[in-house]
Amino acid sequence: MEELTLIGKIAIFALPVIFAITLHEAAHGYVARYFGDMTAAAAGRITLNPLKHIDPVGTILVPLVILLTSKLLGGGAILFGWAKPVPVNFGQLRRPKQDMLWVAAAGPGINFVMAVFWALMIQLGHALGNDFVSAPLMLMGAAGVFINVILMALNLIPLPPLDGGRIAVSLLPVRLAMQYARLEPYGLFILLGLLFTGVLGIILWPLISLFIGLIALVSGLDPAQLVGLIRIVLS
Repeated sequence: MEELTLIGKIAIFALPVIFAITLHEAAHGYVARYFGDMTAAAAGRITLNPLKHIDPVGTILVPLVILLTSKLLGGGAILFGWAKPVPVNFGQLRRPKQDMLWVAAAGPGINFVMAVFWALMIQLGHALGNDFVSAPLMLMGAAGVFINVILMALNLIPLPPLDGGRIAVSLLPVRLAMQYARLEPYGLFILLGLLFTGVLGIILWPLISLFIGLIALVSGLDPAQLVGLIRIVLS
């Protein structure tokens, strides 16, 4: 397959990015409702409509800038973004501390499911055997796997307010959990510091490689084929 043009790269990533981010948020709201908190439901945020979740900056501008920068400077980049956070009132959960774990884990969990779905789209594209249809479908599938694996790995970092931080708060003893939760106002600044110092990449890339291998195993893809397609969409 030939290297993608800038327009081609944007077209390949558009749907995977939008749905990876928005369904991540909707999953939090759905699980929060299941455990007793109706805040997201009352706000109309438990929906598959991306327009309800899109943040113009985090869902569109930031991923687009990363794609542009990556294309202009050459090489891949850690593509990420965010949606409008789904409102969750953890105090309304039936067992706030325990149920927080499932609400937080729902986001990375749905990203895993979507990564498997996009990997199966690669399988479908390969089976079709028609370059006009199969090549775009396989490349979009690779983009879908990559963006969902990125979001899964990033959100599992145990740093409040990321999902991994909330999972850690749920699992820690009460006193330690209260102390750890106090990091939340500074979490974004810590994350940006890790990003600009290059530490974030050092943390994430081994996780990303592990998850890509797991997705390949679950979907029946050849790991080398999946990695090769991801390299094409990132080139």
